Amino acid sequence: MTYRLELQAITKQYPGVLANDRVSLKVRPGQIHAVLGENGAGKSTLMKIIFGAVKPDSGQVLFNDTPVHIRSPHEARALGISMVFQHFSLFDTLTVAENVWLGLDKSHSLAGITERISAVAADYGLEVDPLRPVHSLTVGERQRVEIVRALLTNPQLLILDEPTSVLTPQAVDKLFVTLRQLASRGCSILYISHKLDEIRALCHHCTVMRAGRVTGEVNPALESNASLSRMMIGKEPPELQRTAPALGDVALSVKGLNVPKHDPFGVSLHDINLELRAGEILGIAGVSGNGQQALMAVLSGEDPRAEPGQVTLFEHDIGRASPRLRRHLGLNSVPEERLGRGAVPTLSLAHNTLLTRTDAIGPGGWLRVQGIKGMTLELIERFKVKASGPEAPAKSLSGGNLQKFIMGREIDAEPEVLLVSQPTWGVDVGAAAQIRGELLKLRDAGCAILVVSEELDELFEISDRLMVMAKGRLSPSVPIEQASVDQIGVWMSGLWDQPAEVSHVQA
Repeated sequence: MTYRLELQAITKQYPGVLANDRVSLKVRPGQIHAVLGENGAGKSTLMKIIFGAVKPDSGQVLFNDTPVHIRSPHEARALGISMVFQHFSLFDTLTVAENVWLGLDKSHSLAGITERISAVAADYGLEVDPLRPVHSLTVGERQRVEIVRALLTNPQLLILDEPTSVLTPQAVDKLFVTLRQLASRGCSILYISHKLDEIRALCHHCTVMRAGRVTGEVNPALESNASLSRMMIGKEPPELQRTAPALGDVALSVKGLNVPKHDPFGVSLHDINLELRAGEILGIAGVSGNGQQALMAVLSGEDPRAEPGQVTLFEHDIGRASPRLRRHLGLNSVPEERLGRGAVPTLSLAHNTLLTRTDAIGPGGWLRVQGIKGMTLELIERFKVKASGPEAPAKSLSGGNLQKFIMGREIDAEPEVLLVSQPTWGVDVGAAAQIRGELLKLRDAGCAILVVSEELDELFEISDRLMVMAKGRLSPSVPIEQASVDQIGVWMSGLWDQPAEVSHVQA
């Protein structure tokens, strides 16, 4: 039988970590093949080996039944292999078209690539403006760019690492149509995702990995979420214990907030009104790029352009306050961009802890080095972060493990108000359940929590109220017991019957 890709006993050892332990895998032409495993199981390392970004220590790669030694992504693309990484590889200062052009054969002109991007994006229903600079894009929009870039090469093998982590349900449906079209034309697809429903609905075959080894192969359509969870993490994730909120005073208030966009491609905020009370979780849904990032920047202090009186924290006017002052008043935040905003890639986890945990700094600004390391070690153990220790650089962690660390760092600080963007982006089902459980514990302890997420299932699971952001405007709030997926989906298009108003659940 002909195989598009065959891996034979692939092994990769990093200092202190055996990422891949004699991994073997076969993918047929036209097959959508899932690779499933918990964070740190070795999935991303294996994909990087196939794409030539990482060299294996031993083992053999065959492509179309021919042994190959793929020494770089350039050689991989020449063979017909494309990859969409979980952490994007885009230059912020260049446009979308310039980024795509850099990775392609230079026989194509920039103008030609610009036209092709527009055509492919239109064909597959992926909204991408080739002339926009990448720094103006949200995480979801950057992901679309990566997908379009991969499709432009007409790949024989397409590798997707968490492709739907920041896509809306509607966008996921469109992506699945695209992937099925590609598979029907003979393109093989390696699909990494922690969303078990997606794998069962989309994929023809599934290889399960644990601790760097292949532990099973199944037809996911014949499995349940529970059985896949047991194969992946050894057990089923615990069910969340959620009780009615015990509301306290207003912690964060936004009244009549209007903030113009920073650049021509940004989103202006229009008449934003909301109240967030102690002891509740307010979820904000919406399609990526509708102003969520701009709102979180204003609330966290990254964008200090609010007018006096528009943003208050425990009745303190914080519209022009720095992030440091807001943290001093009890507000912590988790940005949607892990590397660059949530953590500095080259710094150790211990030093990244210091970015927001200033309680580790002693009198006179002296660092309590052992205290910092001890605090970081506790975070690693409590949130089950797979890392070699407090000295491990942030960039050495898998995406899901870095997310667990950043979330853990802010939750462990026991803030009075917590702002979170995409809390479980890229984490496995067990870690997602843990993070959501920790957020509910924090809420039950009296913390006021604002969660921006493009995962509707997540918002319905943990939120007490829901609002929707569309075109820089905020919908009325609806108690979770009165909300429906259909209603929220309609509101995502900006179609609500009444102007945005301040509303909250009654105790």
